[in-house]
Amino acid sequence: MSDTHAETVTFVRDTMLPEKEPPLSTVGAIGWVRDNLFSGVLNSILTILSLGFIYYVLSGILPWVFQSVWNADSLTECREIMVATWGDTHGHACWGVIKDRWLQLFYGFYPPYPAHPDANFGSAPDGHWWPAYFRPNLALILLIGAMIPVLFSGAPRKLLYLTAAYPFILPWLLWGGSVWVPLMVAAGFAIGYFAYVLVDRSMSSLMATIAAVLLAILWWVFAVGPVSGALHSILNIGIAPVQSREFGGYMLAIILGVVAIGCSLPLGILMALGRQSDLFIVKTLCVGFIEFIRGVPLITLLFVASLLLNYFLPPGTNFDLILRVMIMMTLFAAAYMAEVIRGGLAALPKGQYEGADSLGLNYWQAQRLIIMPQALKISIPGIVNTFIGIFKDTTLVSIIGLFDVIGLASAIRADTAWNGIYWELFAFIGALFFVVCFSMSRYSMYLERKLRTGHR
Repeated sequence: MSDTHAETVTFVRDTMLPEKEPPLSTVGAIGWVRDNLFSGVLNSILTILSLGFIYYVLSGILPWVFQSVWNADSLTECREIMVATWGDTHGHACWGVIKDRWLQLFYGFYPPYPAHPDANFGSAPDGHWWPAYFRPNLALILLIGAMIPVLFSGAPRKLLYLTAAYPFILPWLLWGGSVWVPLMVAAGFAIGYFAYVLVDRSMSSLMATIAAVLLAILWWVFAVGPVSGALHSILNIGIAPVQSREFGGYMLAIILGVVAIGCSLPLGILMALGRQSDLFIVKTLCVGFIEFIRGVPLITLLFVASLLLNYFLPPGTNFDLILRVMIMMTLFAAAYMAEVIRGGLAALPKGQYEGADSLGLNYWQAQRLIIMPQALKISIPGIVNTFIGIFKDTTLVSIIGLFDVIGLASAIRADTAWNGIYWELFAFIGALFFVVCFSMSRYSMYLERKLRTGHR
C-alpha cells in the first residue's frame, strides 16, 4: 500500500456502536449478592458463617413456631397432643394458651358489654346490641383517625377536629359516665384561651399565660364537678361506667403509652425552652425538675404515684391510680424529651436566631416559625427513641399492681391449667410490642427522608 493511500484512511468512527446489556454478574440479584455478600475473601467467609448461624437459629425456631398445638385447654393436654403427634414435647410450642386467653391479654378484665341501669344506652349481656369490646375497639379506631392528620401532611385537614376532640373522647369511651364531664373539662381550655386573649391586650404575654393557666386550673378543680353534675341532672346523657381496676392487658399499655407520648412532647418543648430562658426563676425550676426526674428511676416514681401520693392528698380524696401513673410517666418522658430537644436547639447555628431577630419577629414567633421546626427535625431520632422507650416502660406498672400484659401473663401462668407455660406468652407479648415499636421506628425514617433538605 502506498503512502498516499495510507494517509487518506480515517481512524475515527463516524457511527455509534449499539448498546449492549451489562453482564448478568453485575446487575440484578446476582450483582447485588456479588457486591454485598461475596465481594472479597473475608466478606465471603463472613457471609457463609452468617448463613450457617441463621440456619442454625431458624432450624430451632421455625419448628417450634409451626409444629405447635393450638387446640388445647391446658398445658397437660398440649403435651399429650405433642407426644401423640411428634412423639416428644421438646421443640414444639403450645399456642393453645394464646387462643384460650387472648382476649384477657388484650383487654384485661374490661367488661365486654358494660351495662348500668343509669346509662342511657348499653344493655346487659343477655340483651346486648353492640359487638363485644365495642368501646375500646372504637377508641382504637378513633385513635388511628386522630393520628393520621398529625403524621401525614396529605391527610384531610378536617380530621384535625377529631384530633382536637380525641383527648376528651378517649376517657369518656373507656371509663364511661356522664358526657358532661369531658365537655366541661374541654370548656376549661376554652376559658383559658379567652382569658389569655383578654389579658394579653392590656398586659404582657407572661401575665396573660399565668392568668390563663390559673383560671383553667380553678375551673377544673372547683367547677367541673358541680357544673357537670347539674347538667347531668337536667339532661342525663352518658354510658355505663367502668372502674379502673378492670383495665388491663395490652389495652392498658396502649392507653398509658399514647397519653405519655402525646403529652410529653409539648411539655418537653416548653421545658427545653425554659432551660434556655433568661428568666432566673423559670430556668431554675426547669433545670431542677429535669435533673431530678432524670436522676430517679421510673419505678421509684411509680411507687410514689401508687403509695406515697395519697399521704399528701386531703383525706377522702379519690385520685385514680391509672391517672396518677399517667402523670408520672408523662413527667418522666417530658424530662428526657426536654434534653433531646435542647440538643436540637444547641445544634442550630447562631445565624438562625440572628435571622429571626432581623425579621422583626418576637420570641414566640421566632420559635414557632424558624427555630423550633429546625430543632425538631434535627431531634427526630432522639424523640422517637424516647417514645419507644416510654412505650416499653409501660410494662413496669405490673410492679405496682396494675394488670398490664406482663402482669396478666404472670396471672395466667399461676392458673393450674397453664402452670408451667412460659415462652409462648412472652413471645406473643414481645411480638405485640415489636409491631408498635417497629412502626414508630419506620415512621421516623420516613419522616427523616421527607424532611431532608441537604445534599443526599
